[in-house]
Amino acid sequence: MSEAILFDDGKLRCRWCSAAPEFLAYHDTEWGFPVADDFRLFEKISLEGFQSGLSWRTILAKRENFRKAFVNFDFNKIARFTDADVERLLQDEGIVRHRGKIEAVINNARCAQELVATEGSLANFVWRYALPKNPAKPQSQSTSVESVDLSKTLKKRGWKFVGPTTVYAFMQAMGLINDHADGCVIRKKVDKERKAFLAERKKK
Repeated sequence: MSEAILFDDGKLRCRWCSAAPEFLAYHDTEWGFPVADDFRLFEKISLEGFQSGLSWRTILAKRENFRKAFVNFDFNKIARFTDADVERLLQDEGIVRHRGKIEAVINNARCAQELVATEGSLANFVWRYALPKNPAKPQSQSTSVESVDLSKTLKKRGWKFVGPTTVYAFMQAMGLINDHADGCVIRKKVDKERKAFLAERKKK
């Protein structure tokens, strides 16, 4: 599934984004582009946790509902959620109603606060695990040394639903890896943005 295929507009893209109509815009404007915003990073790792055992199409279709339910993934607000909020969310038909995953987001929000207190920001922490170079064969693996290390570190810090595969998918989406297929029209755009992004981070 790593090869690029030709779309109706005459452009080559990753094959996976042809699987559903809503994937195209997500692929072209979000997937793989570097993200430094803490709330967006927290949103993605939370949604990857919800995706466990499901398809990304299911989660993407419900993403706006998730954002509403979890106050735009502001972990400072989520950290104050109570048992009553868990019960409320379990009644919300717009999201995936899984108690363990809902409780994990609340737990992880508190862990994110602790991480920000010690590391300055979530971005400062996770970007230490960015792959130094692109995988030799895009989309040929579901984990990496870096995703295993990040997963282990998060778990030690108390995070839940952050296994190596979940973390690798998070890294692919947030730009810590450029895993666009060779020939994909977006691959060069992502490389350019990642280069500028990483150069800017080195200055800080």
